[in-house]
Amino acid sequence: MEKSSRVVELYHYLQDPHLVARFQRFCGVHGTFSRPVSSKETDGTHSHNNGACHHHVPAENESGNSAVIGAGEGEMVQTAGVRKRGARSTAEERENPPQNGALVSAATAGGERVGAGATGGHSLAGAHSLAGATAGATGGHSGARPDSLEDRERDLSSEDQGPLVSSTLKPLRKNSLTGDAGQEFLIQNRFLFYMFTLGTELGNELFYITFFPFVMWNMDAFVSRRLIIVWVWVMYLGQCTKDVIRWARPASPPVVKVEMFYNSEYSMPSTHAMSGTAIPFSLFFMTYGRWEYPFTLGFSLALCWCLLVCVSRIYMGMHSVLDVIVGVLYSSLILLVFLPALDLIDDFNLTCRYAPLLIISLHLGLGLFSFNLDTWSTSRGDTAQILGTGAGVALASHVNQLLGLLPDPGPEQLPFTMPALSPGLVGLALLRLVLGVLVLMATRALMKAVTIPLVCRVFGVPSGDVRKARQHMEVELPYRYIVYGTVGFNVLFLVPFLFSYIQLS
Repeated sequence: MEKSSRVVELYHYLQDPHLVARFQRFCGVHGTFSRPVSSKETDGTHSHNNGACHHHVPAENESGNSAVIGAGEGEMVQTAGVRKRGARSTAEERENPPQNGALVSAATAGGERVGAGATGGHSLAGAHSLAGATAGATGGHSGARPDSLEDRERDLSSEDQGPLVSSTLKPLRKNSLTGDAGQEFLIQNRFLFYMFTLGTELGNELFYITFFPFVMWNMDAFVSRRLIIVWVWVMYLGQCTKDVIRWARPASPPVVKVEMFYNSEYSMPSTHAMSGTAIPFSLFFMTYGRWEYPFTLGFSLALCWCLLVCVSRIYMGMHSVLDVIVGVLYSSLILLVFLPALDLIDDFNLTCRYAPLLIISLHLGLGLFSFNLDTWSTSRGDTAQILGTGAGVALASHVNQLLGLLPDPGPEQLPFTMPALSPGLVGLALLRLVLGVLVLMATRALMKAVTIPLVCRVFGVPSGDVRKARQHMEVELPYRYIVYGTVGFNVLFLVPFLFSYIQLS
């Protein structure tokens, strides 16, 4: 009993959003909320605060949850009515699902946001008037409170003039589902901000669309296509697990949302942590012995990569510590199963007569299964995108094998040695990368422009609002699958063929 109680206690500790908030404050990130929130409040809201389709709280009740001024750990917070993911009661809720883990402002009248971040500065005027109203209702103690908004403004001013200069920033990118731009926050350590921004970008689309092609076009196509197989399965299983477990993002407040883009998705496990574990360590295991480099160097780089991505998710306020730990362990378990099976999977893709049919059917079937797990969210679209990319790369590897393009080196050519860096070598690699990525971006833009209206017309879905149209499974799945399947195919077939034609191979 004592051991089980300790496990439960550890579980609650690692899942506590205040642990994330303390780490953020330690790294110099401070929210510009409207009042502090107690542990009981955030625990209560966290259990009900999921990614979409929450029950709407009427306006008259929202006024009771308006921002008020109080004391706490230097955090000022904004409270709101809470919605819970489930059946949607109105058409309005279907069209405007709230973000996951962030409490939508209840202090909104006539569409105006009250609190920080509404006008691009600290935007405390609305909160001042609200503070006065609250003080009047509670006996007029506002003027005597040491933690009033006036004092907070003076604190921020003094911080700006001190050795640690505070900068007011907006969250990275809008929420991809709701369009919410988030609330402003303060940073006191720009180095950590940029470092963890880089870490979180190592798990985003821009990184994938440049990193995998770079390895394929400039280093080792054999390693790259197998790395994509691992990435597809790790990300697919991670995204599906999120929609099965349905845990909320860390509650805001007390957590500061430094990033908003994925805020509508569920939290457990962290797929950034999963890819940040799978990609560097798979790359290390696949290349060590195939390429000549010290074991310590390769393992250290993989470990630093993994830690940077994992810690960045806590810094960004997107995941609890438990989400990240489970993501690492889950990814490690998948690697234990898939790395030994890579030879079998890759040989099947290359040589099996029925590989194209089975590849398309398997990836499409997995997409249909994942889309039935939950209502529409950004994770569903990302899952279809990942499956489409994996199918395109697998089909291209089969076509290359049939046509004799990009043959794998024989055992007599191994191990490879790292070439000496020279301006010509670096310039050629960058030229291939730039030209190739331009082809991929053009492919994606062209396929999007053609596929979305076509699919909407086929299934009778209005295409005027693309965001709403994509919330239909019959639009999102084929659109993502076709677009990114074509991109994946071009990564391994069209672009290398183009390089060969213009003598850039």
